[in-house]
Amino acid sequence: MIETLFGGLLGGVFRLAPELLKWLDRQGERHHELAMQDKALEFEKLRGAQRMAEIGANADAAWNTGALASLREAIRAQGESSTVRWVDALSSSVRPVITYWLMALYCAAKSAVFVAAINAGAGLITAIVHAWTESDQALWAGVLNFWFLGRVFDKVKL
Repeated sequence: MIETLFGGLLGGVFRLAPELLKWLDRQGERHHELAMQDKALEFEKLRGAQRMAEIGANADAAWNTGALASLREAIRAQGESSTVRWVDALSSSVRPVITYWLMALYCAAKSAVFVAAINAGAGLITAIVHAWTESDQALWAGVLNFWFLGRVFDKVKL
């Protein structure tokens, strides 16, 4: 009797084993398919982000190209003269007038420092040394280089 019971039980186990294995296999396939879909979704997100970055870079490049073209046009237009003589004369006098005005203010400030040093009892040499600093020397070197080297480059036509 025990053999009958044991045989029936073993027959049931052998009948259920393939169904159990099929169920476990389908469950593994579902997990694998879900993991593959998650990976595909991550890939699509990365591809979308990359495409958005590419679109942004293209937009920046187009904007920069347009900005440079506008700047080039503005500079070109500044070099052209208008048909009104007094406007051209006023336009060409702006930079020199501002330059002379700023140079006059600078010289006045330096003269004030020199006079203040003399009035404070400093000697002539001491007053000059304190009025003329390394910053002044650098500023004047820059101004002289701008004006005189500009002429050299204009003659060479680089």
